[in-house]
Amino acid sequence: MEKSKRTAAPTVQLRTGARHPFGMLDGYVPLGSGEHRIYRAIREAVPVVDAAVMKLIRLTGGFSVRCGVPRAERQLAQFLRTVDVGRGQRGIGAFLDGYLDSMITCGRAVGEIVVRGRKEIAAVLCGNVEDVQVREGKTPLDLTLCAVSERGVLEPLPYQELLLFTPFHPEADAPYGVSLLRSMPFLTDILLKIYNTIGVNWERAGNVRFAVVYKPQGDILDRAYAKERAEQIAASWSEAMRSTKNGSVRDFVAVGDVDIRVIGAEGQVLDSEVPVRQILEQLIARTGIPPFMLGLNWSSTERMSAQQADLMTSELTAIRRTLDPVIERICELWLHLHGYACDFTVEWDDINLQDAVEEARAALYQAQAERARAETAALRRAARTEAAAPGEETEKPEAEEEAAAGTETPEIQAPLPAENKEERE
Repeated sequence: MEKSKRTAAPTVQLRTGARHPFGMLDGYVPLGSGEHRIYRAIREAVPVVDAAVMKLIRLTGGFSVRCGVPRAERQLAQFLRTVDVGRGQRGIGAFLDGYLDSMITCGRAVGEIVVRGRKEIAAVLCGNVEDVQVREGKTPLDLTLCAVSERGVLEPLPYQELLLFTPFHPEADAPYGVSLLRSMPFLTDILLKIYNTIGVNWERAGNVRFAVVYKPQGDILDRAYAKERAEQIAASWSEAMRSTKNGSVRDFVAVGDVDIRVIGAEGQVLDSEVPVRQILEQLIARTGIPPFMLGLNWSSTERMSAQQADLMTSELTAIRRTLDPVIERICELWLHLHGYACDFTVEWDDINLQDAVEEARAALYQAQAERARAETAALRRAARTEAAAPGEETEKPEAEEEAAAGTETPEIQAPLPAENKEERE
């Protein structure tokens, strides 16, 4: 009698390798190029760009999954809240944050679903795009992810159905996605040069260099001892400067025509406000985020208009559409492993980009309008009470009066017939 064989749980497939023999293999597209390190350096060097990427990740928001079976929906929601995503984090939200960060910065993202005994999803991990390569087939549908094995050879990963791969804004010449920071290296280089120059100028202003010029007079004795006097002045000046560094104040006294000037004091410092603003405008325009959301107050009336809110909402909706296939694959695998064949839909949270000040002002106007209506109704009731007859003790409520006014009709006496009138006479 044959015993049923148990398949061991697959180990983590994404490994870091030191060698990438691309030249020996055909059909491989290297994804771990040096441009990824350039994009990481841009985010590290320019805080505005890093803040813009983090804003996009935060504004993408959360989601919920709706199933046709209530029990499956509750269990799936519990799984999405508590699934292990590695590095001490739990929940599908933490996984999507890292996944989206890699997708925006590097132009693509890779992940892995780790299954325990083909009965439960143990973890959902986000991988490094530099550790994975793509092998193309004859058609665009034939795509295989490869990585460096334990032997140091680039081989296809064994469980392709458990791998996640998402390109960001794929193009015809870049089918595996492009980074959001692709157009920023040139402008970032200029911006860093400007900031570096500003730092050098301020360092020079804080550490002043002096030029001491001694001009001999016209007499013969002064010209004969010009060298000795210049050396004496230089020694005295150096001693005075050393005393200043030690915290003591020492005067410098010289005889004759001695001119002391600050080196570079007459040089004009270039205005950096205009070029820096122009470069930052270009960088921020690529992210699609309004400048005031990043702390840049370039106008006296900074607020998000309706057009900007619509554009921002469309950008976030496009990012959500890119993440939908990843979420659907994870949820579909979990439902199949637990024996559910029901359909499900991914519902994202509503995007709210309205100005909090405007919302508070609208609420204030609404409260003022309700108060004005209440005061008007009270004045009308008081006027009716004063105009009522003296013998009338109570006043009918306003609603009853309006109902009575709408239902009561005046009594009209119909004329009597002629024959009845004659009989009465």
